[in-house]
Amino acid sequence: MDVTAAAAPPLVEVRDLKMHFPITRGIVIQRRIGAVKAVDGVSFHLRRGETLGLVGESGSGKTTIGRTILRLNQPTAGEIRIDGRDIATAGQGDIRRLRPRMQMIFQDPYASLNPRLTVGTIIAEAAVHHGILKKRDRQARVGELLETVGLDPAFAQRYPHEFSGGQRQRIGIARALALSPDFIVCDEPIAALDVSIQAQVINLLKDLQGRLGLTYLFIAHDLSVVRHISDRIAVMYLGKIVEMADSRTLYHAPKHPYSQALLSAVPIPDPKVEKQRHRIMLTGDLPSPANPPKGCNFCTRCPIAEEICRREEPPLIDHGDGHQVACHFAKPDASA
Repeated sequence: MDVTAAAAPPLVEVRDLKMHFPITRGIVIQRRIGAVKAVDGVSFHLRRGETLGLVGESGSGKTTIGRTILRLNQPTAGEIRIDGRDIATAGQGDIRRLRPRMQMIFQDPYASLNPRLTVGTIIAEAAVHHGILKKRDRQARVGELLETVGLDPAFAQRYPHEFSGGQRQRIGIARALALSPDFIVCDEPIAALDVSIQAQVINLLKDLQGRLGLTYLFIAHDLSVVRHISDRIAVMYLGKIVEMADSRTLYHAPKHPYSQALLSAVPIPDPKVEKQRHRIMLTGDLPSPANPPKGCNFCTRCPIAEEICRREEPPLIDHGDGHQVACHFAKPDASA
């Protein structure tokens, strides 16, 4: 991301976003008896051409954030601004007009492509629906998009089952690009792929970002993956962001105990260094988002938790240079 982009207003702003799913009881008459707090007060921003990596274990709320930002879910509370416009409460007509600017690449390349449609129809369908692409121009545009993602334009007449997982994900990327979006949510786009193919897809996404000026929210559970594509990284735990910093800072100086535990599990390709490292083993399971702990969400598994952690929720505080941490015992940077 260049200096000019860093000085410009954010393309995407999320403020105190909440997504609570109701828990009901009863068949004929349903009563609300609680809520699953999948996302519970999350704030961040994305500038044009930037990639924000969103990491955390399964159940932390990463995918829900992505779907809610794109208004595939109606948020419970908070603001979602795309290029300065709040879409959290916008009507379906306004959302439809904004939809081409924000797209999603799905996790499972096997389930996200309609097996009854040809690749050409899958890629062009949304663009034709929104009136961006005329039917007479469809063949040329589809061929161009297939070439952009490294596939033969002749593949347009084939069906999804004829392709490998990596090729299917490239088709999914081409579909997302068909509407010429500014912002793309990448929902664990390489999780279902072989390790040998993952690097190819990451490199493709980086190349497309450089050529087309795309902005990514890159969702993953593997910190070793987001390191190579993200400008900044946000670590999520049980619906909240517990730490956010630029990629280099988070990898070399994590402050939150959860981030430290995640990074301690990332292997280093040096036997001597790997042998000397201390692995932080977390005990217990991720608490239910329907009944989160009082105080800090991480207090039930944290190796340094004390009484204040069980009593008071730590705010997300900037400790210098945009390094934000939600921990009572995180120390500010010496230069801050």
